[in-house]
Amino acid sequence: MLTTRLTKDWVSKDQALLRLRGNLGVFELADAKGEVIYIGFAGGNSQFGLKGVVQEILQSVDAVSVRWEVNTAYLSRFKELMMVHIADHGAAPVNNPPIKLGKLSPS
Repeated sequence: MLTTRLTKDWVSKDQALLRLRGNLGVFELADAKGEVIYIGFAGGNSQFGLKGVVQEILQSVDAVSVRWEVNTAYLSRFKELMMVHIADHGAAPVNNPPIKLGKLSPS
């Protein structure tokens, strides 16, 4: 089954910071209720890859868990995850700034 949603297991933010490396990819942050509150990516200009970006965002977002996917097509994957979230919830995650996106109708 092909899915556009990120289905990796959630990891506590402390465990994530121990496990993340300098890879390119996408990530989601969740609050204590398990709601996705931020979707982000680490691209070619990201200092220290996923580890650096997640560490930086966690300073300003009240998240308790993280899940991520290493992916060299990070920008396309980020936009896809944002469109899926909007299709599922009617809006972008609360901590994401507005961006221009297309529409996606996931199954």
